[in-house]
Amino acid sequence: MSYPRTEPGPDGAATKSQLRKTMGFWDVLLFNIATVLGPRWIAAAGHNGTSSISLWVLAAVFFFVPGALVINELSSRFPEEGGLYAWAKEAFGPFHGFVAGWTYWIYTVFYFPGLLLASASMSAYIIGGRGVALAENRTFLLIVSLALLLVAVGLNIIGLNIGKWLQNAGGVGTYLPLVILAVVAAIVVVTHGSATHFTVRNMMPTLNWDTVNFWSQIAFAFTGLELVAAMSEEVRDPRRTLPRAVYGAGALIALMYIAGTFSILALVPAGDIDPQSGVFHAITVGSVALKVGALGMLAAILVTFGNAGGVGSTVAGIARVPFVVGIDRYLPAAFGKIHPKWKTPWISILVQAGLSGIILLLSQIHTQSVIAAYQVIVDAAIILYFIPFLYMFAAVIKLAGRRDRSENSHAVLVPGGRLGVWVCGALGFIVVLLGIGLSFVPPGGAETADFEIKLIGGTAGAVLIGLFLYWRGARSKRASA
Repeated sequence: MSYPRTEPGPDGAATKSQLRKTMGFWDVLLFNIATVLGPRWIAAAGHNGTSSISLWVLAAVFFFVPGALVINELSSRFPEEGGLYAWAKEAFGPFHGFVAGWTYWIYTVFYFPGLLLASASMSAYIIGGRGVALAENRTFLLIVSLALLLVAVGLNIIGLNIGKWLQNAGGVGTYLPLVILAVVAAIVVVTHGSATHFTVRNMMPTLNWDTVNFWSQIAFAFTGLELVAAMSEEVRDPRRTLPRAVYGAGALIALMYIAGTFSILALVPAGDIDPQSGVFHAITVGSVALKVGALGMLAAILVTFGNAGGVGSTVAGIARVPFVVGIDRYLPAAFGKIHPKWKTPWISILVQAGLSGIILLLSQIHTQSVIAAYQVIVDAAIILYFIPFLYMFAAVIKLAGRRDRSENSHAVLVPGGRLGVWVCGALGFIVVLLGIGLSFVPPGGAETADFEIKLIGGTAGAVLIGLFLYWRGARSKRASA
């Protein structure tokens, strides 16, 4: 069954025409780095041990590369505001488009608290070794997390022409500290030896219930390249700019995840690595060994900007999804409002930030530890976020038979024709489905009942709220028609 394209009406087209095309190639490339590359994932990989190295390679080959190819095809064939929402709606109709768009947006209310807590924990290392204790202080983490959220939200409401500089600084501020980590680790290994013994055998994946939960985080760490496609109508020449930036950022990100994991384990044994701020603990250890103590503080300052940029890029990209859904009238019309002065979807941004702040506060109530709270919200974010990826990989297969695929001279197609599309789509779909299932496995040290109740309750509640809003919006739309 085929679905007709459901373009927004004249009012919706007029609203979207107010958006400003402010992003060029370097803006998009740095946006992708700020969105995807995360020092906390390298810390989590180090905490998981040497087997993480092979997991990075497997995830890159079977998920990251197919995902990049699929994103390039869909974003060049359908360069529309809304990204994943628009692609799922194009392939499967308005209801499935809404489910993909809603879960893609609502995941951020769980994702932001995890990102903010990790960012706040890392920023504690600005004061050097004394920051170790501060990185576990709940009050400090909450205050810094809320401050980072406010800065990112404020700059993105003022305008993408201003907010993009936060994202650009985020891309640079994320990559440079990891370069510092790699250089410090190389010097320390040559002069003092490695803290971890690497062998081919211990770098192979291990089936262990204490670490299997981490496998889904490896795949999640490679996601985010699709986010800027949600802002396609604010990118200059999106059909050309988006694919080039995806390939460039993808190569830099994959290289750093693998090199970063080698580096952190060379400086600190796996058991001593904090899954949130371990990168900066490792840099501190290395800088002390080299008697250059300022390196740790410099890296912490850079990554604070990097994490702020990561929050900013996610706020900017994800907020465009409910904005377009609001224009399509499946969410309250206020979501589709543009700020009269700054020309940004400010209502969508404010609602997103408010819900994230509430989840951040709730996650700290009746929880055994900061790490346990962090793990629940990370897994909830992964489950919700991966649902639209199931739609994305299924959509590229469904849309492969359309005539426009061969007739569109601007499309950057998956190599290998329809067989290539099926291979990439199926690989991505299977990895995502596996990632969702593994997210429900409690990590080692977590209380099973508490973990499952919070995780299942949070994710199911988020989906049900979305279905209610869709039913309400669809009923209102039918009545007005």
